[in-house]
Amino acid sequence: MGYVVIVAEKPSQARAYADAFTVKKKEKNYIELAKSKMFPQGAFITWAVGHLVELVEPKAYDKKWDRWSLKNLPILPERFEHKVSYKTREQFQTIKRLVERADVDVLINACDAEREGSNIFHSIIQLTQAKHKPVKRLWLSSLEVDEVRKAFHHLQDDMRDKRMYHEAKTRQISDWLVGMNGSRLYTLLLQERGFGSYLPIGRVQSPTVYLIYAREQAIRNFVVETFYELEALFTAKHGEYKGKAKIKTTKREEVLALIKQHGLTNPDEGIVTKVTNVIKKVAPPKLHALSTLQTAANRRFNYSPSKTLQLAQSLYDKKYISYPRTDSQVITPSEYDYLVAHFADYSAVLGITASPENRRSHKRFVQANAGEHYAIIPTKKMPKLAGMNKDERNIYEEIIRSVVAMFLPYYEYEETTLMTAIKNVPFKTVGKTEKVVGWHEVYPTKTKDVLLPQVTEGEQVAAVPAITEGQTTPPKPYTEGDLITMMKTAGKQIEDEEEAELLKQVEGIGTEATRAGIIETIKRHEYVRVQKNIVTLTPKGQLLCQAIEGTLLASPSMTAKWEKYLHKIGEGEGSPQVFLQTIGKFIEQMLIDVPPHIAKLEFDATQFPKKKSAYEPIARCPKCQQGQIQFKQKFYGCTRYKEGCDQTFPLYIASKKLTETMVKALCEKGKTAKLKGFTAKNKKKFDAVLVLQDGKITFEF
Repeated sequence: MGYVVIVAEKPSQARAYADAFTVKKKEKNYIELAKSKMFPQGAFITWAVGHLVELVEPKAYDKKWDRWSLKNLPILPERFEHKVSYKTREQFQTIKRLVERADVDVLINACDAEREGSNIFHSIIQLTQAKHKPVKRLWLSSLEVDEVRKAFHHLQDDMRDKRMYHEAKTRQISDWLVGMNGSRLYTLLLQERGFGSYLPIGRVQSPTVYLIYAREQAIRNFVVETFYELEALFTAKHGEYKGKAKIKTTKREEVLALIKQHGLTNPDEGIVTKVTNVIKKVAPPKLHALSTLQTAANRRFNYSPSKTLQLAQSLYDKKYISYPRTDSQVITPSEYDYLVAHFADYSAVLGITASPENRRSHKRFVQANAGEHYAIIPTKKMPKLAGMNKDERNIYEEIIRSVVAMFLPYYEYEETTLMTAIKNVPFKTVGKTEKVVGWHEVYPTKTKDVLLPQVTEGEQVAAVPAITEGQTTPPKPYTEGDLITMMKTAGKQIEDEEEAELLKQVEGIGTEATRAGIIETIKRHEYVRVQKNIVTLTPKGQLLCQAIEGTLLASPSMTAKWEKYLHKIGEGEGSPQVFLQTIGKFIEQMLIDVPPHIAKLEFDATQFPKKKSAYEPIARCPKCQQGQIQFKQKFYGCTRYKEGCDQTFPLYIASKKLTETMVKALCEKGKTAKLKGFTAKNKKKFDAVLVLQDGKITFEF
């Protein structure tokens, strides 16, 4: 057996793998492991940096597709090609060189254990000469040394992983097709009517925006209704209590008719007809999946879903928690055993002392077939809390809280129900008395006991019946945390039972790992804005929804149908070719249906004036003197990068944003004027002149 090449998804992951073995040598782009029982000849660990490989642009297939024109649609290549991302070409070359070595016999896909991890690995290998080499799959949910070693001793074959790759790649291509065609179609048609911006269309992002639009419409169109009820104040031997009759109506006269029918008077007399006391037990909340963690963090700390995922990923990379991109809320007996063994450590984090109750056989928490990805739980490695960054500590403690709660007693309360009759009209009263705090110790609630006086069946009580008046309230606007739940439970928005069931099967729109990114995308496209954690549509978002209204792009069920078939591809029961043919037909139908709809659309084009292109040249490149420096979303760079010019300017330097004016001054004069507002590593502010020297920016004080 020769060398083994292990491909991780990111550098931190590669370092965690290396920690489980003996390192022979560390290089810039890879780590070499010494010979061992696991790797008799040694091994190389290298890494991707997310997606090193991307789909080529439309113009690579046909030059006419470089120009945005309605007559050049649809964009439906006969084949799909990939290229190495310019920014990550150095890392790709390292992987290519290692996997193509003649003395390398086996490749191990050690990217994240999910579909996208499969996609990243196989997309890279497909662009090398190592496609014929056998591949093993590493599948683990914790980066702890013991877990890493155990996973390497139980490598899986590549069959299922290959299917997952085909599923992920098909999803990626279909999203590319819908985005390329839909964005151009809607943008160009609206621009013909004076729209001066760009309208990105997406298979998942568009129905997500539309669900927000539907909620805003429901709020806007909500009509407040006054309703009437019949209530009574009862005075018993040991105190007072209130009761309600079983009537709630928008017509006051219906309550008056009930009063008249039974001859109720004010005051009156009542009799206690029934007293029921029931002890109720409430099980602890389920363990966290990513979506529930994101929702809880938004509610408790106002963190965006994206920030929560980022913090959880950081905790995972530091080996403090298990894999965060999971949709599972259960663990296996193995994880249960180590959690109960470390219960005292975890409960100490929350400042409580308790003995753990046995939940090992409780299927709410523990299932032998929990799968490769179990719920998000702490690992055996405990961080030093005092040295943790506040945000990471908040997320870590939230995960700890869910685990500790699992072992605490059920929350118990006594529910007392009184039925009191006034002349045969029954009135119901419900009281609540807490008996056992249980898991509420770590999840304190604002609910208060509703104490009732002691009464007995048959007791005569004084009664004062009265009509009460209330008003219906509109739905609440979404918070960012609500968006995660809204996307996951989109089936609740669908009236068609078959479509609702389909959405339930595929768990709404998006996936556990992608929903935060989708929310960030619709924010970046300026479809929504978030202020004080409340999500509202922008005028651009409203226009998008009006433009796609009545089409499949506005329907979560379309995404569900796609996801169902994509899952089939992952199971080996579906064909990528068949799916992409369906997408092609959908796009061709869009070209027929959308133009007449947009022609009838009423909107105020003056709200969307034409903006200066963010990609217009800023200045001549100071390095090659042939290309132009232009904005490239996350940095400024030369237009001749494909010809080898690597001149770039960061978007931020010392926490200050570089404007086009500053970049132009650097290119043309070699320096800027004195600038204020830089932030040093010690958080202190300072002023300086930026100077360009040998293509790099330096400070002049």
